[in-house]
Amino acid sequence: MIRFECDYAEGAHPLIMQQLIDTNEEQTPGYGVDSYCDKAREYIKAKCEHDDIDVHFLVGGTQTNLTVIASTLRPYQGVIAAESGHINGHETGAIEATGHKVLTIPSTDGKIRADQIDKICIEHKEDGSREHLVQPAMVYISFPTETGTIYSRKELLEIKQVCEEHGIPLFLDGARMGYGLASPQNDVTLKDITDCCDVFYIGGTKVGALFGEAVVIKNESLKKDFRYCMKQRGGLLAKGRLLGIQFETLFEENLYFDIAKHAVDLALMIRKAFEEKGYEFLYDSTTNQQFPIIPNEKLEVLEKNYCFTFWGKIDENKCAIRICTSWATKKENVEKLIQDINKL
Repeated sequence: MIRFECDYAEGAHPLIMQQLIDTNEEQTPGYGVDSYCDKAREYIKAKCEHDDIDVHFLVGGTQTNLTVIASTLRPYQGVIAAESGHINGHETGAIEATGHKVLTIPSTDGKIRADQIDKICIEHKEDGSREHLVQPAMVYISFPTETGTIYSRKELLEIKQVCEEHGIPLFLDGARMGYGLASPQNDVTLKDITDCCDVFYIGGTKVGALFGEAVVIKNESLKKDFRYCMKQRGGLLAKGRLLGIQFETLFEENLYFDIAKHAVDLALMIRKAFEEKGYEFLYDSTTNQQFPIIPNEKLEVLEKNYCFTFWGKIDENKCAIRICTSWATKKENVEKLIQDINKL
């Protein structure tokens, strides 16, 4: 059985595994104050083209999202996000468990617009009962989104502007950032993201690391005492060097970007095969996640040899699935899938 359900089914890139083995018996300080974490921070600062950022390493995406959001908001404040946003749909109420509400915006493609954010903020400010309502005080977006779509540079700048107008920070979830940057549709750089966001994170778990996310904080007001929040939320890893080694390996050269491009190239091969057979897609994704709409009987044929993620029922006869490639996806497995698509 060949699996295309997700981009975290495999372990870690061999170079990372080798580095972890080679440094296994070294003794270093704990909690991310070791030389490997320091080196990784310097590499990330160089890639972001910003020396004024703080970089912290956490273990997983949900932990990162709740730690960043809880550290930023006051008890009466909430975070704006798309209805399909990861913090709203796939984190078991983790944000609400910190005492903060997710204020959702409808979205057909996983993205939210600056005018939607503006509307929520204005409506709250103009409401005579606003002191009885959750105050919108942060914006959460993902790059790529849950639907594999990406924000353009223009869209990011527009969101940044409206956030600045209302005095609220912009937080970008980059769990799959590498795959967004590798999209042929993308016109955003890591520097652009750093310029536009108050805080964001670079995902490692889904892009080559065994585990780990790198939080980047640019806004000075959000930097203070962040490590206290990490500790309180269980995010301060005692063996912190395990995270530093992984991100040092990913960013020392161009590994992070090269392996992300590998996944996107393979995903677009799969997309092309479905397009040539006349299949439609639920979302217009040019990243490593593809969402073809497939007749039930055709899907049953493919499922004999492949695993996908069921995404949604379109009608009685068709459904949408997610096909996900990763940094470790083998080209020969993609070619086998394409051969079987061509036989449908």
